[in-house]
Amino acid sequence: MALLEIRDLSVHYGAIAAVKGINMDVEEGKIVAILGANGAGKTSTLRAVSGVIRPSGGQIIYNGEPLKKRAYQVAKQGISMSPEGRLIFNGLTVEDNLKAGAYLQKSAAKTSANMERIYNMFPVLGERRKQQASTLSGGEQQMLAIGRALMADPKVLLLDEPSLGLAPLVIRDIFKTIRKIKKAGTTVLIVEQNALATLKIADYAYVLDLGEVSMQGPAKELIHDERLIDAYLGGKKG
Repeated sequence: MALLEIRDLSVHYGAIAAVKGINMDVEEGKIVAILGANGAGKTSTLRAVSGVIRPSGGQIIYNGEPLKKRAYQVAKQGISMSPEGRLIFNGLTVEDNLKAGAYLQKSAAKTSANMERIYNMFPVLGERRKQQASTLSGGEQQMLAIGRALMADPKVLLLDEPSLGLAPLVIRDIFKTIRKIKKAGTTVLIVEQNALATLKIADYAYVLDLGEVSMQGPAKELIHDERLIDAYLGGKKG
């Protein structure tokens, strides 16, 4: 049994069907990727899992039980999301942004320990802990968004387009960190347009096309699939 099971999931925005009855399994301790072009339904799927939006059909099962409906309930169950566009609190310091991610944590000692873990993971955040978050670079803000999500000690980390708008060297560092997060025992479900970089770190991947799963399989196999190469990897594996 997978840790997270998505069954016949549908998401509608009015009359528009963004996700059309998809099925996915996310195994514990793995990195699972959702790939596809703009408008494929990737972010809608992640938002449905996180509780930000309500599915119009289907079921999401977490740890053998139906996932709660509301975002704060999903967070309590152990699922945290780093959203597309980062959405950090610009008026707060780096440290206060991280504290905001620990709002469900009742132990001050645990919160402090988690914060030090984030600073060890992203040393630049430790150096700038008293800086306003708005003064950070795009890459540093992405680190902060991921760190904030990790402050809740999630069992599952949802990442929505973590490479968006970042320079290649920064993307490389972000993806190295995602590997470390997995190694530390956190399951990762990542939505990305950067298919090549994602397949290099993922265990399994699903490709969405207009709200439906068009391809799926182990990442090490998909990275050599000619259809995926032509559609998403610019005609080459790199």
